[in-house]
Amino acid sequence: MPATASITQTPESQTAVRHDWKRSEIEALFALPFNDLLFQAAAIHRANFDPNAVQVSTLLSIKTGACPEDCKYCSQSGHYNTELEKEKLLEVARVVEEAKAARDKGASRFCMGAAWRSPRDRDMPFVLDMIRQVKGLGMETCMTLGMLDQGQAEALADAGLDYYNHNLDTSPEYYGKVITTRTYNDRLSTLANVRDAGMKVCCGGIVGMGEQRDDRVGLLQQLANLPHHPESVPINMLVKIEGTPLADVADLDPFEFVRTVAVARILMPESYVRLSAGRQEMNDEAQALCFMAGANSIFYGERLLTTDNPEANHDQQLFKRLGIHPLDPRHEASDEAHEEAIKAQVAEQEAEDAGLFYNAMDKRSAKHVLDKDTGRPAAAEH
Repeated sequence: MPATASITQTPESQTAVRHDWKRSEIEALFALPFNDLLFQAAAIHRANFDPNAVQVSTLLSIKTGACPEDCKYCSQSGHYNTELEKEKLLEVARVVEEAKAARDKGASRFCMGAAWRSPRDRDMPFVLDMIRQVKGLGMETCMTLGMLDQGQAEALADAGLDYYNHNLDTSPEYYGKVITTRTYNDRLSTLANVRDAGMKVCCGGIVGMGEQRDDRVGLLQQLANLPHHPESVPINMLVKIEGTPLADVADLDPFEFVRTVAVARILMPESYVRLSAGRQEMNDEAQALCFMAGANSIFYGERLLTTDNPEANHDQQLFKRLGIHPLDPRHEASDEAHEEAIKAQVAEQEAEDAGLFYNAMDKRSAKHVLDKDTGRPAAAEH
C-alpha cells in the first residue's frame, strides 16, 4: 500500500533534504502505522543528530499584553478579556538578570518575546542592547517581535541576533479561521526578511486549534517547502486560555501530536524540532515518545511568555530517567576552536620544521662554496 511504501526507502533517500514535498506524500506519512512512523523518524533523527542530546531554550516575555493582533489562541491579544495585565517593555538589566538565571539552570539559548504587531523605532535601541548583553553571557539569542521590515531585520542581525521566531501557526487554508489582522503572506515576507539579513529562522506552528489532519499536513508542507528549512521548528500544543475563542476547543489526541512531531522530523531532517507550548499538559510518557520521534529541543523554565511550563527540576529528572543530556553549543564551539588551535599549532610546527630543514640545507650548501681568495670552502654565516 502507498502508506507503507515509504518505509522501504534507502537511508540515503530518507535523509535527503527536500523542498518539493507533495501533500499526498505527507498524508501517506501521517497514515503509517504508529510504530512504523516512529521507526522511520527515529532512524532519520539518528542519521543527523545525537539521539540523546536535547537543545534547551528559555523564553521570557519582555513586553506583555495589549497586542493589536486578533490571534484566537493568544492570551495577550487586546481583542479578548483574559485578565492579563498589560506590562511595559522590561528594562535591559532585568532581562540580563533573567538570562543569567536561565543559563545557570542549563539553558543555552535565551528567547525574548514582545506582544507587538511589529517593533517601534523608539523601542529598537533597548531591544538591540538586550541582544548584545545576552550574547555577552555566552548564550545564543532569539527574539519574536512580530512582523519585521528589511531594515529592522538588518538592525537585529547587526546586533548579533542568532534566531528570529515567526510562526506560520497553521495551514494557509485554516489560517483565516484563527487570525484576520495579518495575512499568511505577511508572515512569509517577515521570514524572507530574516533570511536576507543573515539570521537563522525559528518557525513552526500550533496544533489542537480545532484544525483537521489536512491542516497539519498543510502546515508542515509550507515549512518543509520553504527555500531553506527553519533551523528550529517549534511544534506547539494549544494551551487553552479562558477568554479566548479557542478556550473550549476539543483536545487533540496525544498520539496525533506525536505523529506531527515525527512527520516534521522526516520532512526537515536537519532542523531542530522543538516541543514548545503545551508540555505542561503532557505526561512524561508522551514527551518520551516525542523525543523518540525526533524532537530534540525544548523550552525550559516555569513560564512560556504567559502560560505555564514544566518546572526546570522536573525536566532535569525526566532527562535523567530517559538518559538524555542537554546540548550545549558553547561546548561544541570550544571543541571546534580547540581542534582548530591544534591544527594551527601542527601547521606552525610543520612550517618551522620545514624552515629548519631548508636553513640546514642552505648551510650545507654554503660549505661547498669556495672562497674566491683562498680557494677553500666559505664559512657559513650565523
